[in-house]
Amino acid sequence: MQDYLIVVDMQNDFIDGSLGTAEAVAILPAVVEKIRRFSGRVLFTRDTHPACYGETQEGRRLPVPHCIQGTCGWEIRPELRALAPEAEVLDKPSFGSVALGEKLAAANAAEPVGSVTLVGLCTDICVLSNALLLKAFLPEVPLTVDAACCAGVTPESHRRALEAMKVCQIDVINE
Repeated sequence: MQDYLIVVDMQNDFIDGSLGTAEAVAILPAVVEKIRRFSGRVLFTRDTHPACYGETQEGRRLPVPHCIQGTCGWEIRPELRALAPEAEVLDKPSFGSVALGEKLAAANAAEPVGSVTLVGLCTDICVLSNALLLKAFLPEVPLTVDAACCAGVTPESHRRALEAMKVCQIDVINE
């Protein structure tokens, strides 16, 4: 059985760039340790927007350019990438990654997936979206979100997202 660690959108713009927060900066050491200690397969997701971001639905609703493909803000944080240089990076144009769900479903068909753990940003948007998406693709695989390695847009929305995931039978830990 293979265990997976999904590192969601730990990109410069979400940590200390255009949409960065003190909470995102604060979890960085915990995410470093999580990756360092993890013995399974690591995958990164990367929020990816085109240069014409302002013309997209998301850009009209959140008019803060971020994670524009090819920019420094779009890049996975270097210290995280250095810990798992062989890890695949899945670019995603939206909150949830269908490609991630399909990839893990195919992996599960070839060799059972033992567990999936998610960490990253933002708890209340992309972590939540990907956790629910993976629950749909892999309903019998244990899914865990490590709250100590996640941050939301606000501390309150972080807590609400964790509670929503618990109701959906996703385990929430705080390591």
